Amino acid sequence: MPRTRNPYPAEFREHIVALAQSGRSAESLAREFEPCVATIHLWIKQARADAGQDEGGITSDEREELRRLRRENKVLRQERDILSKAAAWFAKDELPSSRSSGS
Repeated sequence: MPRTRNPYPAEFREHIVALAQSGRSAESLAREFEPCVATIHLWIKQARADAGQDEGGITSDEREELRRLRRENKVLRQERDILSKAAAWFAKDELPSSRSSGS
């Protein structure tokens, strides 16, 4: 299983992006600081999307809303499944009594 690390703090990411936007290359930043070049490129791309400069990407706010909606969808599906099972259980319980009272 690959090792994972805690996410970099937002201030650190912003600092790296600011250095990149001031003219430093992602490669030199990766050598000086810990994140790899690909991670720095992703941060720069996300910062451009957040600033409205990158038409292709979604902003951080949109990404957070998407996460929230996915979590909400998961809860709603679970609640629906529980209600469906409960309705089936109650319907099964009702069938014999309705037949016996009709005879």
